[in-house]
Amino acid sequence: MAVALQSDRGCVLDARPLLDGAYSPCVRWRGAQKSRVKCRFKCFQVSKSHFSANAAEGGGNADMSRETVKPTKKRKRKHSELNHGEIDSQIFHEKIRPVILEGASSLVESARSLGYLTGDTEPPTEPPPSRECGLAALCGMAKELPVADAEEWAAAQPLVAEDGCTSHVDLFSRVTENRAAWASVVTLMGEEYVIPPHTAFLLSDFTRIQPLVQYGVTFDLIVMDPPWENKSVKRSRRYSSLPSSQLKRLPVPLLASPSCLVVTWVTNRPSHRRFVRDELYPHWGVEVLAEWFWVKVTTSGQFVFPLDSQHKKPYEVLVLGRYRSSADTTAGQPGTSEVPVEDQRLIISVPSALHSQKPSLSEVLKPYVGAEAKRLELFARSLQPGWTSWGNEVLKFQHASYFTLAPADDRADVGQDNSRS
Repeated sequence: MAVALQSDRGCVLDARPLLDGAYSPCVRWRGAQKSRVKCRFKCFQVSKSHFSANAAEGGGNADMSRETVKPTKKRKRKHSELNHGEIDSQIFHEKIRPVILEGASSLVESARSLGYLTGDTEPPTEPPPSRECGLAALCGMAKELPVADAEEWAAAQPLVAEDGCTSHVDLFSRVTENRAAWASVVTLMGEEYVIPPHTAFLLSDFTRIQPLVQYGVTFDLIVMDPPWENKSVKRSRRYSSLPSSQLKRLPVPLLASPSCLVVTWVTNRPSHRRFVRDELYPHWGVEVLAEWFWVKVTTSGQFVFPLDSQHKKPYEVLVLGRYRSSADTTAGQPGTSEVPVEDQRLIISVPSALHSQKPSLSEVLKPYVGAEAKRLELFARSLQPGWTSWGNEVLKFQHASYFTLAPADDRADVGQDNSRS
């Protein structure tokens, strides 16, 4: 994700440059044969707001402040009829509303002056793939397989063997690495997947997370997007949710380097936010530093949902903190290289139409962790160059159906790069 614009309020992200760069060059492996291909992720960006007909009046470039004043025709309950959680959410929303509205208006206006968020982006020409992801079910079946010993856990395996074969890959009990400097289209479990360069991943659930610990790498940045419990997830059955208390089982202190930056995506339920701040982070020894907001806008710069909607808000919360090991005595002292993290910054971007696909935070967080930071994503559903990723659907958005693959005009050979990322 490229930073198109940055100010003291936050930043505007442009998805396309990083996505395009991650998959060029790209090699397709079929047995021992390899060929160059043009690989492009199908970017399913949201181009229209989810407003009622009245709220949409004024066109795509309407003032953001006007998008929130038109109530829907649905009967509103009285304040006294709201339950405790809804009242809690309303109080939190009223507190941060000026930050979201003023910051987003300023950033979108600045972005438009640079040619972004003008509505000129072409809408997707095809709908997102409707295929069911069976990776979580495969992880469940893998629990019946014999557990590998610690020595096997610690030994990461290459994605592609010297003979070009991928049938040797044990996705469920060993970390797999694409050590090459190019993306690879490979066959795994009978399906084609596109794997970015310098990437490592483990496909498993909690019961098989130990290989990640035994991998022998500690990380300077850990980002997680937990499958929080909520009514929407239960109704849609898109994925299995996880009770908040189970998150404490994650071995974050074993995976974090000293002063590791920990970032957690949180739903708009204040109870989840408080749990992260008051229980989860203290349990791991993580000091809370800031709360940021991902503000979702259309390609025309409008909020994707009305700011004051009682159902879905156009923003999500990120809670940022630093891991403080018991041996860390330098945190916060003058002369240390730790970069302070500002509070209440906004990340403005056009969301993907793919459910629960978050923007990459690589470029946004680089100033706080350094360009050479070792980075880990937990509960990942896709892979990123230079990152290690873990989750029971870690390859979901790497399936070839989410990409356009075509023969490359350039027939130049791609050399072999076995360096470990």
